[in-house]
Amino acid sequence: MTLPTPTLETERLLVRPFADADADDLFALNSDAHVLRYWDSPPWTDRASISRFMAGCERMAEDGTGARVAIDRASDGAFLGWCTFNSWDPDFRSASLGFCLTQAAWGQGYATEAARAVLQWAFDALDLNRVQAECDTRNAASARVLEKLGFVREGTLREDCIVNGDVSDSWVYGLLRRDWVA
Repeated sequence: MTLPTPTLETERLLVRPFADADADDLFALNSDAHVLRYWDSPPWTDRASISRFMAGCERMAEDGTGARVAIDRASDGAFLGWCTFNSWDPDFRSASLGFCLTQAAWGQGYATEAARAVLQWAFDALDLNRVQAECDTRNAASARVLEKLGFVREGTLREDCIVNGDVSDSWVYGLLRRDWVA
């Protein structure tokens, strides 16, 4: 079963499938060590990562396991980052959510706005019951985004990531259909 990648519009954003023209912006974002300091993988160091990322987007759509979308500011078309809805399991009616935005986009509500649009699409398009998200326990900003969306912190995964020798814990968040407020 394929899962077509959506194009969504919000008050300030265009959330859309990735295109080849996004390569430079995508590399700049995912190679920024400051942006990825709480990520579960190191920053990109070679441009071959772009093609692997794009192939992953296509594979998720073809396999029906998720959608990874680019986030643009509607007013000027500026690339702000990306959001992913992945690990879709129709039997369990569950999936995961993640997002990564440029440092210039932080603190302006863009992550919340984009993730809300992706979640609304997912709840509407699929018989979704649960969405899970994880964030590094040091990443207070991402935790706030998840909580604004209605996610509930359910636990801590102790020392679950080791990136470049840095050991970190992650919080696990869950959002249930019955708690979702569009």
